Amino acid sequence: MKDDGPGGFDLARLLAERGAERYELHTKYLNHQLPRMLRTIGFDKVYERAEGAHFWDADGNDYLDMLAGFGVMGLGRHHPVVRKALHDVLDASLADLTRFDCQPLPGLLAEKLLAHSPHLDRVFFGNSGTEAVETALKFARYATGRPRILYCTHAFHGLTTGSLSVNGEDGFRDGFAPLLPDTAIPLGDLDALRRELKRGDVAALVVEPIQGKGVHAAPPGFLREAQELLRKHKALLIADEVQTGLGRTGDFYAYQHEEGVEPDLVCVAKALSGGYVPVGATLGKDWIFRRVYSSMDRVLVHSASFGSNAQAMAAGLAVLAVMEDEQIVARARRTGDLLRDRLTALVGRYELLYEVRGRGLMTGIEFGRPSSLKLRSRWTMLQAARKGLFAQMVVVPLLQKHRILTQVSGDHLEVIKLIPPLVIDEADVDRFVTAFTAVMDDAHSGGGLMWDFGRTLVKQAVANR
Repeated sequence: MKDDGPGGFDLARLLAERGAERYELHTKYLNHQLPRMLRTIGFDKVYERAEGAHFWDADGNDYLDMLAGFGVMGLGRHHPVVRKALHDVLDASLADLTRFDCQPLPGLLAEKLLAHSPHLDRVFFGNSGTEAVETALKFARYATGRPRILYCTHAFHGLTTGSLSVNGEDGFRDGFAPLLPDTAIPLGDLDALRRELKRGDVAALVVEPIQGKGVHAAPPGFLREAQELLRKHKALLIADEVQTGLGRTGDFYAYQHEEGVEPDLVCVAKALSGGYVPVGATLGKDWIFRRVYSSMDRVLVHSASFGSNAQAMAAGLAVLAVMEDEQIVARARRTGDLLRDRLTALVGRYELLYEVRGRGLMTGIEFGRPSSLKLRSRWTMLQAARKGLFAQMVVVPLLQKHRILTQVSGDHLEVIKLIPPLVIDEADVDRFVTAFTAVMDDAHSGGGLMWDFGRTLVKQAVANR
């Protein structure tokens, strides 16, 4: 029952009274660099509501979301089926998280997930992608009795200490050593994998089938051949599908694009949440789980306080039901192919546009050094200040002029990554391509506000050195 008295909690009233302070509150109490960064690039918007692949500001302006909360909003925002599931589970007043019983929802969600990965047998539920990776690392080390994990350069597997140890970017790792005894190899380099495996201390290779940074897919055949090498040396293959899983790439998992690949452990999260309740899952083979949980004394040797909570499990079940009912995987494949075909057709038209790549609704747009003297001199100016500034110059007008939210794919990269909700349609593709074409026209005109903003970014980059 809602308490409207003076001592009651009224969320709507609190937001009405204090919502306008959002940027000041973040500056004072949270990460103070976030509002500073948003104001610098003109992203300090105030969004009032959202639905599907769109959100609206206080003036009723519609924005197209091509970011999906870094992939969390696979079904878009506020899908009615997921909303209803959460209302239903709250209204059920379940005896949740007693810790000493077996509720049905975790088993039902595990059953559903494993139906999409028939070579795997069991699931551990945590609360995030980085927890899913941490679980896989622990399980692999314990099951094999070996300490070392291999990962790929430029990989991103999370930011907690274990997953940070297999993070392929120094910028995230700097200042947090010592980390776990792990070793990087180039994505696709089988010779490097062989060399490391010969040392006899490798527990597993953890790999994103498509790296989020730069949107680089593992070369054809790499995952299958790596799997064979790992099995030969009694090491495990861990597939990090936190961003690529649940339909993002046009298959349920990205590793399924390559025939014969059956990872020993698979990490999922993000879209499984429905955008509401944090959830992560580590799927694995029966023998691995039996080795970790080898006796009743070890029943809690790996656990999570909020793992398997009813709200997260209900959201996950609703997400998988929607994916089946609305044929989300096929839809992502079809819409992603359309988007990439439309963008690829522009590569020969714009000298600053180098390549369009990806699978499903995970697309990378890479920019490169132009050929004409005037554009080349400006490109060189940006590169000298900080690599990645041109991509930022594209992202900003997409939001400011065309109300489309995108992101630069990684630090010091001239790549924009598109990971929209999997429910975008042809009209959304048209809107993005039209806007992107206008931004590219402006960039190639050699003048205007876009290059003025570029000079502002250069000054900011130089000042931050």
